[in-house]
Amino acid sequence: MSRTSRSRERLVVIGGDAAGMSAASQARRLKGPDELEVVAFERGHFSSYSACGIPYWVGGDVATRDELIARTPQEHRARDIDLRMRTEVTEIDVEGGRVRTRDVDTGAEGWTSYDRLVIATGARPIRPDLPGADGPGVHGVQTLDDGQALLDSLAATRGRRAVVVGAGYIGVEMAEAMINRGYEVTVVNRGSEPMATLDPDMGRLVHRAMEGLGITMVNDAGVTKILTSEDGQVRAVGTEAAEYPADVVVLGIGVRPETALAKAAGLPLGDHGGLLTDLAMRVRGQENIWAGGDCVEVLDLVSGRERHIALGTHANKHGQVIGTNVGGGYATFPGVVGTAVSKVCDLEIARTGLREKDARRAGLQYETVTIESTSRAGYYPNAAPMTVKMLAERRTGRLLGVQIVGREGAAKRVDIAAVALTARMTVEEMTALDLGYAPPFSPVWDPILVAARKATAAVRRNAG
Repeated sequence: MSRTSRSRERLVVIGGDAAGMSAASQARRLKGPDELEVVAFERGHFSSYSACGIPYWVGGDVATRDELIARTPQEHRARDIDLRMRTEVTEIDVEGGRVRTRDVDTGAEGWTSYDRLVIATGARPIRPDLPGADGPGVHGVQTLDDGQALLDSLAATRGRRAVVVGAGYIGVEMAEAMINRGYEVTVVNRGSEPMATLDPDMGRLVHRAMEGLGITMVNDAGVTKILTSEDGQVRAVGTEAAEYPADVVVLGIGVRPETALAKAAGLPLGDHGGLLTDLAMRVRGQENIWAGGDCVEVLDLVSGRERHIALGTHANKHGQVIGTNVGGGYATFPGVVGTAVSKVCDLEIARTGLREKDARRAGLQYETVTIESTSRAGYYPNAAPMTVKMLAERRTGRLLGVQIVGREGAAKRVDIAAVALTARMTVEEMTALDLGYAPPFSPVWDPILVAARKATAAVRRNAG
């Protein structure tokens, strides 16, 4: 049936996770089935799940896979969303207003027309282009299917040696998961320190803490080969300098936007490979196509540049904005300040805003300060240490970024800085923030405020 002959509009959504199904659900709330038909395609086995929770499921902190699923396909269908699982979109015909689909299990193909299209294809794990990288025992972890494959591999593996390739968020979280599973863990990292989202001096704190947890850290080491035994099973990860025995390998190198479909359709991509949208999350140059989630680039409110950040928080917000606009309302997504938190065992890691190299790349002059403090009043039981690093723009004193490494109670303090960044506050203005205080929760001067005071002094000292 052609678009013009239908009595109601059809919204087609590519991708059945956070951004896609948030968009579909919000559009459905605003427009009933008589006005809008909603069809969604998902190539995997699961919909609307928390990919961020996969390391904690693999590590045993989350008992079952189903706990990560927010809404099943059946629940979506009960809300008049035609969600078609195990169905992959293989082509977008922008001119014809249709998508080609393929049933993953049967191979059957067909076309579905649309009036409005949402692209929420997510991101894919980066796999090194090396022999053995696609072999048994080598796992990327991006979807629930990936997590299940890893757990199945662990159950079938007799050995207890795990090598994690990469030391970003995924890498350190999977290192923790393997430690929790009782594995001997080695992390092979191309960078000089783990957590390249931090400055190296803060990454060094993470490095020391990980080694204190019994994790072997191998920095400044690129993987050159993945070695397998005669039966094809992984047996080691090789670098130019050494080989590290492995019964299982987890890839934590990062992800790239999954935009092959969009690129083939001639839609605009940014420098990081993500789709480019306007503030309403509409694909630039297109009237009836929106995109959100891990497949798009977003505006960094601090640097003013586009960047790619794969986080479920952003994906859900994108979906809400898209669904509101498709449903006849109005909403925008102004951008991000780059806030993220993580942990490895009891070590908490947080950052927001710019690193030093980000500030230099943006042409900003800045001051940096680093302070040591505690999560509670020093005399209160279980006060835990933390290190806070703060960047402020020279002369203006505008906050540019904050990084925190510490124990319990450290990471979520970064939210104070995230709000200050969004409000474009100066570090001097931050010193007057009325933050909550009681000895069980904070010293009299919260660590963020201590860093802001020190940054204010640095700005004043170098104002000339």
